[in-house]
This record gives sequence, C-alpha cells and structure tokens, in this order.
Amino acid sequence: MPEITPETHVIDFRAAEQLLAARDPRGAVKLLDTVIAAHPENTAARLLRARAFFAAAQLRAAELEFSIVLEREPDNAFAHFALARTYERGARQEQARRHFRLAAALDPQPQYLAAARFDDEGDRREGDRREGGGAGRA
Repeated sequence: MPEITPETHVIDFRAAEQLLAARDPRGAVKLLDTVIAAHPENTAARLLRARAFFAAAQLRAAELEFSIVLEREPDNAFAHFALARTYERGARQEQARRHFRLAAALDPQPQYLAAARFDDEGDRREGDRREGGGAGRA
C-alpha cells in the first residue's frame, strides 16, 4: 500500500477537481472523502465536495457541506449562492431566496443579483400598494 502524505491529499484534491469537471461527481466525492477525513478543517475540500454532491443530486449531503462551509466562512458569497441553488432544486424557495440575497449582498455579481430578484420583490410590493393591499403580505 502506498504511503499517504500531505502531497497525496493535494493530488487527490486536484484529481477531484478534474473528475468534477469531467462530470464524474461520485468519483470526486470518493477522493475528497479521504482528503476531508485527514483534514476536516479544509474548507476548500468541503466546498468542492459540496459541489460534487450537488452535481450528483445528493441534495441533503450538499446542503450539509455548504452549511459547514458557511459556519466557518459566513461571508462566502459562492457558498451562499450554491446553498441557495441546492434549496431551490429541493423546492425550498424561501430558504433559497434568503441565501440568494445574502450572496448578492456579499458580492454583487450579475449572476447573484439576478438570482436574488431584488427588483421582482420591489415590483410585487409596488403592485400590492396600487391594488390597495400589501400591508402584511409577504
């Protein structure tokens, strides 16, 4: 059995990136499991594994990993955005909206702003006011 060194974990991490890019998320997860077992504090490995879980449609596992990343890095806009996509895919729209908005607030990239739909919410409230309603509506 070959000796496992820190370099082995770097190689496994890079190989997992390649597997994910090649649309083999399950292979990526398998490599990342050993990396994270050896380095549970490694946020980059957890984020990559979360992406792999998402790509493999393992939404609960993806949600858990994105949440762990956000516990450690609450200002990680990408993790908020990806967690929102995970919630969206699981038909949990209110939770998704919250994280889309956090992502957009942290990093106003066009992709994050579009997903946050700030303008849609404002338009809806304005329409409610014009129709005589709105107070107490979400």
